[in-house]
Amino acid sequence: MAFPIFETAQRLGLDPDTLIPYGRRMAKVPLSALAAPRPRPGKGRLVLVSAITPTPAGEGKTTTSIGLAQGLACVGESVCLALREPSLGPVFGVKGGGTGGGRSTLEPSTDINLHFTGDLHAITAANNLLAAVVDNHLHQRSAPPLDPRRVLWRRVMDMNDRSLREVITGLGGPAQGIPRQGGFDITAASEIMAIVCLAEGPDDLRARLERILVGFTEDRKPLLAGELGATGALMALLRDAMNPNLVASAEGVPAFVHGGPFANIAHGCNSVAATRMALHHADWAITEAGFGFDLGAEKFFDIKCAGAGLDTAAVVLVATARALKYHGGVGLKALTRPDPEAVARGLANLEKHAESIALFGEKPVVAINRFHADTEDELAVIRERCDALGLPVAVSDHFARGGAGAEDLARLVVAHAERSGRPFRPIYDWSDPIPDKIRAIVQAVYGGKDVIFTKDGERALKRVERLGYAGLPVCLAKTQASLSDDPKLRGRPRDFEITVRDIAINAGAGFLVVLTGDLLRMPGLPRRPSALDIDLVDGQIVGVS
Repeated sequence: MAFPIFETAQRLGLDPDTLIPYGRRMAKVPLSALAAPRPRPGKGRLVLVSAITPTPAGEGKTTTSIGLAQGLACVGESVCLALREPSLGPVFGVKGGGTGGGRSTLEPSTDINLHFTGDLHAITAANNLLAAVVDNHLHQRSAPPLDPRRVLWRRVMDMNDRSLREVITGLGGPAQGIPRQGGFDITAASEIMAIVCLAEGPDDLRARLERILVGFTEDRKPLLAGELGATGALMALLRDAMNPNLVASAEGVPAFVHGGPFANIAHGCNSVAATRMALHHADWAITEAGFGFDLGAEKFFDIKCAGAGLDTAAVVLVATARALKYHGGVGLKALTRPDPEAVARGLANLEKHAESIALFGEKPVVAINRFHADTEDELAVIRERCDALGLPVAVSDHFARGGAGAEDLARLVVAHAERSGRPFRPIYDWSDPIPDKIRAIVQAVYGGKDVIFTKDGERALKRVERLGYAGLPVCLAKTQASLSDDPKLRGRPRDFEITVRDIAINAGAGFLVVLTGDLLRMPGLPRRPSALDIDLVDGQIVGVS
């Protein structure tokens, strides 16, 4: 039987002999492939797919990204996807899988949604190895003496489990370790996840791992991971996870799928390595950033692009009639009912995201992701407002029709990108004071009034400044359900304040995680999780959507 993954590699000009196959339809691509001559003339162009503020189920950014790529292939363009890996948390939680939907999916969908090539397991293991080394350092009373009250490094697991958010470890007597308070984050929020996604290569990966701030000594001096001597072991665990994964869409469009940080609690972008792979091997590289533009796309520009020297040729803003109805005041259970007036009321949310995109020097192409319950009247309301705002817009039916349903969108993106060419403008300079960086995002991108710091937030700010990390970019951890930090405020809220309650130092990743509102870095399962619909029947996994 043939290995379809070899055919996918040949489409990109990759030598199949360089692949590390994981079955017949998935493979790892060594980073050395970036050193080979570009198989096509010219330079690849990067297209970012973002979205308006989503409903709890999401608005189909990944599906639209895949559909757009398939549409570009249908109109004769050379194209490759660069997407994030799914996390088991959403797969078994509320959103389900992360491989698209309908006729715009990645294959093999179930394998990608579950264990894939083991990247998230490797990142989990590396994170928890470092946690074990930290606790052993405490137990053995090694030098320099670590203060158990000031350990910062937490354990992770790739699952939603609210009961593990805060735990006490080391109970059971002297032989079981030093009792201390700790906790778990989800793997998508791990600093090692961010490090893998932002590292430029093995040497950079090692340097970033060594810079991780794990805690403070008894005399309150910072202790870095490199001082614990475990960097080599972490590198060994991450050896294969550093290499991007190659798969294909249902219509055969190649896709590098690598890294999976969430955008509400992390920086929300696939790996720099995978993005470079797509740009190196195709004329068009289609990528996405998590949740709405205010979260993933802001971090895509201000952290990923600013740090890696990347830029976009076009930005696609995904909108749906159901999300606009949601922002127009309609409840979740009524979103399938026709309501053009509610769509019109919700358009303020789309307008704000379009304004935010313009701040980076881009004019978005609006992609209306069509759902089966959408009416022509509702779609017309969106088109008319986009026309009035001067925004290129196309209705895309890629869920039902695959690439053929996205040809209009594909042509619009190509035409728009040909007229583009300005470098993007960051919202802030990394050297700005931390409060100014946060305030710039809140006021310009979220549309808020100001930032307020709790007492804990003020202490965290002073600590960051005292330790010399003030020059890092900021990654705001905020609810995805609203432009504000209050998930109940839909539409386009105004005159709100963002509350900063803590700032975590991700020295290895190279950014500060600013915790706002009551957002937690370990999600919980919903009342009825998707896990209840998944089963193994006659050797086949069913129910992963």
